[in-house]
Amino acid sequence: MRPKSCFPNALAEARSRAGLSQRALAERAGTAQSVVARIELGESSPTIRTLEHLVGAAGFELVPLLRPKLVLDPQLLDDVPRILALSPEDRLREVRNLNRLFGTAQRVDARTARS
Repeated sequence: MRPKSCFPNALAEARSRAGLSQRALAERAGTAQSVVARIELGESSPTIRTLEHLVGAAGFELVPLLRPKLVLDPQLLDDVPRILALSPEDRLREVRNLNRLFGTAQRVDARTARS
């Protein structure tokens, strides 16, 4: 399993927070400074085991975190030029109208749920 792009940042952050140079971290981990540098620069894709070892040598623990992936519907961006062309007052009017629409939809949904 290969790390995601955030892992080089995690290694650099762990090393920095521990107050270690790349060389000092490499010595603690029993590896070369160039290995640490290549990982931090994103030039190397180490295994999770290697990252755990390096982060552990800095006194930290690598903890995986799953988050839902943000999926942006391209159609949402289709309206951006029109919105940007509106005056600030017209934009506020649109927001107010959308707020009313969503409020009405919530009330209808609540009534439907009670039925």
